[in-house]
Amino acid sequence: MSPQAPAHSRPQVRAAGAVPWRVGHRGRLEVALVHRPRYKDWSWPKGKLDPGEVPPTAAAREVAEETGLDVVLGLPLPDQHYALGDGRRKVVHYWAAEVADDIHRPALTARLPVERAGPEEIDGVVWVGATTARGLLTRRTDHAPLDALEAFWRRGRLRTQVVAVARHGQARKRSDWDDGEATRPLTDAGRDQAAALVPVLAAFGVRTVVSSPWRRCLHTVTPYAKAARVTVDRSELLTEAAFHEDPTSAVALLREILADPQDVLVSTHRPVLPAVMDAVDAATRPWTVGGVPTKDPYLRTGQMLVAHVSTARGRPRVVALERHRPAVEAAD
Repeated sequence: MSPQAPAHSRPQVRAAGAVPWRVGHRGRLEVALVHRPRYKDWSWPKGKLDPGEVPPTAAAREVAEETGLDVVLGLPLPDQHYALGDGRRKVVHYWAAEVADDIHRPALTARLPVERAGPEEIDGVVWVGATTARGLLTRRTDHAPLDALEAFWRRGRLRTQVVAVARHGQARKRSDWDDGEATRPLTDAGRDQAAALVPVLAAFGVRTVVSSPWRRCLHTVTPYAKAARVTVDRSELLTEAAFHEDPTSAVALLREILADPQDVLVSTHRPVLPAVMDAVDAATRPWTVGGVPTKDPYLRTGQMLVAHVSTARGRPRVVALERHRPAVEAAD
């Protein structure tokens, strides 16, 4: 028998889940828990990532499988880290999640169907108040996501909308394309990146798409737009040419989008990203979770920055920031 590999050399087990929440009777915060008969425990809906899957996609899928609820991911909550019986480390990524409504129909349309977990896996789903949930949860480590969710709730920051900024997928090299920058296309890897973005964007409930009309940006968002059955709003202000002519134009557009966020995806070019990041950064506060990228290239090809924006107090405030890039082999 081969000797067992040391724990530090074994691959980390990754999982994802969510804390579904809603406003219940008399404006009370309620959350959904699931009961697993195999473990005889109450916990948050969660599960392991499928091969090639990224955590947000897995989180939305697991909630749908275990509760039957189609949810839209909101604010990221604290990860959970713990050791498994075989010595491996496991990390579970969590998000706050609201049940999707009619305005999120595009995102739901873009999702693949899921099979509901059977009663041998999940035999109970309950909506309860936060205090009751804390008493029901079997593991004390599951209190941390709930504590964070309650803190956002008390400060009026829990309900947010998404502004996702994506750098286009990998494109043909400038030196290899003679027909002008506006028509430079994606590579095969870039097209794979564009396709891989679809379930991630759907998990965050994206329902509006704005893009530079240049080919590589437009084709990065086309797979999602087709899957969600939405029209891409093409803006010349997001092109490299417009940015070089007037760098403030992209900032003004992003400020406009942030002021009225509608779960939007913005697709643009690397040279435009500094201005875009400045606009997002201006809407952050010292209490914002996460930060805006500050170094070139800001985002890798096919990567997106997800800003969770609250307008509860009349002005846009970025409550949290996170970055995601589907696992597709591609050069930067």
